[in-house]
Amino acid sequence: MKTYSAKPAEVTKKWVVIDAKGLVVGRLATLVAMRLRGKHLPTYTPHVDCGDNVIIINAAHVVLTGRKRDNKVYYKHTGFIGGIKERTAKQILEGRFPERVVEKAIERMIPRGPLGRVQMGNLRVYPGAEHPHEAQQPEKVDIASMNRKNMRAA
Repeated sequence: MKTYSAKPAEVTKKWVVIDAKGLVVGRLATLVAMRLRGKHLPTYTPHVDCGDNVIIINAAHVVLTGRKRDNKVYYKHTGFIGGIKERTAKQILEGRFPERVVEKAIERMIPRGPLGRVQMGNLRVYPGAEHPHEAQQPEKVDIASMNRKNMRAA
């Protein structure tokens, strides 16, 4: 018996839409990262982009458990000496681009490198309920019903 290895031409990619309203960020990110990589499929191949295209809506309404909303800090560096900047999750969620909390959580679960960048290109995150991908006929995935811990009240 030979080990199956998918080729890029054999891969069929699906479009899925996930409503993130009230979902816990980390639990959402693990499931989305798994879908982006294609690990939910029996034909998963580590060196091929065999994951789905994922659309996340209502990303501004995600929930962080515990005190993470106030205590979790995101760092960035300007490139200059002493140029480290920090923002809390609360500042980002209440700011101009609240979807970045979800994007960063997923990005940090995808391997770094050329394939990881391609897989992150298959992710679309929108802060509101509308998205411009109706033509792709995405199927809805209900993450809240998979596990009772995936959903929290705000």
